Amino acid sequence: MPNEFCHMELNTDDVGEAKKFYTGLFDWKLEDMPMGPGMTYTMIQPATGPGGGMQQKPMPAAPSAWLLYIDVADIDATVEKAKKLGGTVIVPKTPIPNMGAFAILTDPSGAAFGLYSK
Repeated sequence: MPNEFCHMELNTDDVGEAKKFYTGLFDWKLEDMPMGPGMTYTMIQPATGPGGGMQQKPMPAAPSAWLLYIDVADIDATVEKAKKLGGTVIVPKTPIPNMGAFAILTDPSGAAFGLYSK
């Protein structure tokens, strides 16, 4: 199915508490990945289905929340189309070394979602 959900990300105030809660609730494997000075990204590996990650939320004033990423063939084209349809770019296309790129947008109602492309 094109444009399927491909990654789920938890941005939280307390990564340690989130790890404890979700590994107690679900059979998830977690793997911490250092991302530079003072930042760790925790990969979530469920038994089946798309994986995800969790991190200290990058915008302190925002509430803790899950963000869903949708797989697209061309982030630039999808961002332009979303803007024409009333979407807003929150984080422009950002490369992920050795993995692909992502962008974060909101739809016209204000709901946030991410785009990902390999």
